[in-house]
Amino acid sequence: RKPLLILSFLAPSMPINRSPHKIPGSLPPNPRSFPLLACRTKFHRRTCPEVSRGFNRPHICAEIQALRKNAFARGIPTADDETLCFLQTFLSAFKPRKILELGAAVGISAAFMSDICKQAQITTIERDEAFYNEALQNFAKLGLGGRVTPVFGDAAEEIQKLDGCFDFIFLDCAKAQYVKYLPRLKQLLNDGGCLLADDVLLYGWITGETEIPKKRKMLAQHVNEYVQAVTNDGQLSTTIINAGDGLALSVKL
Repeated sequence: RKPLLILSFLAPSMPINRSPHKIPGSLPPNPRSFPLLACRTKFHRRTCPEVSRGFNRPHICAEIQALRKNAFARGIPTADDETLCFLQTFLSAFKPRKILELGAAVGISAAFMSDICKQAQITTIERDEAFYNEALQNFAKLGLGGRVTPVFGDAAEEIQKLDGCFDFIFLDCAKAQYVKYLPRLKQLLNDGGCLLADDVLLYGWITGETEIPKKRKMLAQHVNEYVQAVTNDGQLSTTIINAGDGLALSVKL
């Protein structure tokens, strides 16, 4: 088994508080515990990838950055600087050989991970046909045809078809489905492998720092169920990291 390097990513990780607050089992609202959540709005950071406080800037090759800026300009979901910086630091240390991504969008994060882990084989799943086709074009432009395997379809169905196990799984698709995917993802993860789920703090909704819009309460509830599931699972060791819109890093024991 590979040794695991535990990283402290500037902002503190946050233990789960099991006392109820708005959502049963959600994290307590404490602005001092969430400095990055409090310092600027997520919408502004999501739509302006250059916004930074002088740190947490990933090293991205010019070709991928050009594709990323184009995606941001069109409002296509793309990981922000903090998330990519964490990915870059973590993957550089962990060096996975087999990677699974749920939620390819137009292929930016898969291309980014491929650039970091040059020996890795990446499988990435996308259900939106337009995004999937654009991802194919982007992978071809970047010469990643032999290293990235794009899969078109719904993640719930496609993960049931996968054979073998993965060293690293990046979960960045429909947030409400995270908890439903978890049992199968645990099966697909090697012992000592890592599962990273993006957007688990959802604009501060899960921490209780910002009020949940009425139309988003069910979404927040499902994400909170995922956070509770991975932090209470005896087969996983999990920490919640305050970067981007929140990351849940789980190691399979």
